[in-house]
Amino acid sequence: MTKTIGFLGAGQMATALALGFVNSGIVSKDALFAHDALPESGQRFAKATGAILCGSNTELLKKAAVLFLAVKPQQMPEVLREISPAANKKTLFVTIAAGLPIEFYAKHLGEQAKIVRVMPNTPCLVGKGVSAFAASNAVSPDELIMIKALLETVGLAEPVPEKLLDAVTGLSGSGPAFVCMILEAAGDAGVKMGLPRAMAVTFAAQTMVGTAQMVLQTGEHPAVLKDRVTSPAGTTMYGVQVLEERGLRAAIIAAVEAATKRAAELSR
Repeated sequence: MTKTIGFLGAGQMATALALGFVNSGIVSKDALFAHDALPESGQRFAKATGAILCGSNTELLKKAAVLFLAVKPQQMPEVLREISPAANKKTLFVTIAAGLPIEFYAKHLGEQAKIVRVMPNTPCLVGKGVSAFAASNAVSPDELIMIKALLETVGLAEPVPEKLLDAVTGLSGSGPAFVCMILEAAGDAGVKMGLPRAMAVTFAAQTMVGTAQMVLQTGEHPAVLKDRVTSPAGTTMYGVQVLEERGLRAAIIAAVEAATKRAAELSR
């Protein structure tokens, strides 16, 4: 890729994305720039990724053809006010801040600004993330292909209509917390049944990883894979009955629904 990439904000998610870009070879270190209001964050980012640090947000804007806006949502209005006078129609802005719609950025950067809104999740930190993205009308098909290629360096990446990004936030954005709660409970159950703590957590985590990989690789419905391990009058069926009685599926559906509704509230 010949375009220069900038990160305005150099936290964990920005670092994960930049490392994916560089380690995949899609972006060279000398084409990667960053600035963070906290000097120590910028230094950590540069050390990890090999990026070139800029002295200010406006300097970064001049360097980057593709600018990732990676600050917290509450910091975004101030950042946009700072850079908007120097913004031009050629820059592609990519925001990973939750809750702020494309319309919000267009008000600051101009109706013709090229804006891509991305909802990543924390497994991007280990290269197994999910990133959904939507774009303003000014973004070209080739630019969307480029963004998809960049995001795929840290996991799955798919374009979606912006109206679905709240649902993505509720499912894959908040989902790692829900999965960790299930994993924690499974580990506790293993300990209760006599397994050492480290072994219980490892076995539970690997069971989740392996099962998820079966779903992805086979393309089969989770219910089919569940039925294959559920023998008549066997141990699994007894456990499944308890999960149904305790409302596991209803609880997960309600959790994703609640997170989605909250994301929609924040977007407004």
